[in-house]
Amino acid sequence: MAIATTNPATGETIRTFDELTDEQVQQKLQTAAEAFRGYRTTTYAQRAGWLRRAADLFDAEADELGALATLEVGKTLASSVAEVGKCAKGCRWYADHAERILADVPHDVDGANVFTRYEPLGPVLAIMPWNFPYWQVLRFAAPALMAGNVGLLKHASNVPQVALAIEDVLRRAGFPDGVFQTLLIGSSRIEGIIDDDRVRAVTLTGSEPAGRQVGARAGGNVKTSVLELGGSDAFIVMPSADLDEAVGNAVTSRTLNNGQSCINAKRFIVHEQVAEEFERRLTEAMQALTVGDPTDPDVDMGPLSSPDAVATIDQQVRDTVAAGARLLTGGEPLDGPGAFYPPTVLADIPDGSPGHREELFGPVALLWRARDVDDAIRIANDSTFGLGGSAWTRDPGEQERFVDEVETGMMYINKFTESTPEVPFGGTKNSGYGRELAQFGPLSFVNAKTVWIAGSEQGGGGVE
Repeated sequence: MAIATTNPATGETIRTFDELTDEQVQQKLQTAAEAFRGYRTTTYAQRAGWLRRAADLFDAEADELGALATLEVGKTLASSVAEVGKCAKGCRWYADHAERILADVPHDVDGANVFTRYEPLGPVLAIMPWNFPYWQVLRFAAPALMAGNVGLLKHASNVPQVALAIEDVLRRAGFPDGVFQTLLIGSSRIEGIIDDDRVRAVTLTGSEPAGRQVGARAGGNVKTSVLELGGSDAFIVMPSADLDEAVGNAVTSRTLNNGQSCINAKRFIVHEQVAEEFERRLTEAMQALTVGDPTDPDVDMGPLSSPDAVATIDQQVRDTVAAGARLLTGGEPLDGPGAFYPPTVLADIPDGSPGHREELFGPVALLWRARDVDDAIRIANDSTFGLGGSAWTRDPGEQERFVDEVETGMMYINKFTESTPEVPFGGTKNSGYGRELAQFGPLSFVNAKTVWIAGSEQGGGGVE
């Protein structure tokens, strides 16, 4: 697999990189193992200081770093710069909160001092995707580093410069040598790294097939893994919803990151009383979006990540329409250089079609009509995915039912799904297992060691 920066807006390959040799990979693994032995003895105050310095660098260099993401994956420049800023926020949040999250937990046992102590596992392999090339790395790295682990990043092969930039920021922030390293390698070499005894845990954000392979390999090696996989999030609209608000948020959520996010709203399930009006407004709003140069501040959407991404979603749309869906707007790749696909709306999605059973990773809104709240929940749960979802209703009873009965890892009411360091992130069913962010970030890659000191009734141990 080529490791290269190819501008998806023009198709031009800007820079190529040689893969690491086997000898170089082995050296990096050994460096990580040796770095961990020293790094695990650092204090929370030291780690927090380095992480705050990284946040300062992300803020100071947001324009430059954001431009690099736009060049490599085609997201709009404004969204790229905002993503870098989000990394700064995440770094500061964990610098402020990780010590409390990881503090010893006392247990009430007569005649003994008993507590749980959280200890780092060691080198963690992070296999990360291209669509949020900074944030998805930092939402793993910030808590893992605060917990005393060290990181090995296998980033997507189309974002090598972003991968190296992250390593450079953390190095300049003061983290010791070897604590965070980028591995410029192809996907075929991941399994061998998971097999290596020096790697103690694995996290992957990516597709369901990739997750199955990585999870199986990690399990075969009895290693902790966290999988954040695909999603086909439901966006439910009931009669009591504010339609202006619902439509505006529907468009924003579906086209976020040019429609390439695991938590984009993808399946719009609308009560039949308001379905016709919602469908009209949504279609008009999608048609009004401008598609073009992602560096142009007046452009709403840039290209997809690659020509292959365009070919995939184009075939999914064609097959869904051939199965009986109504095409309301879009549906044809745009002419000219670059991997551009227009905002698209499909209605009346047939059972068994790609729109029904697959994740569409691009700006395609899929519309269903629901008879009532029971039907809306049925449609929402008729998916192998279960990452996030949202429901738009002012009825407290409906809100409670959606929270209780929609099968997802996250359910937002009158707000579209997002990730933020303060709250847990992750899914159920084929959307993966484990959680990132909030308290789960640091706790995902630690050994929860039970400590029992007989003959003492002191409450809890100290903190590092």
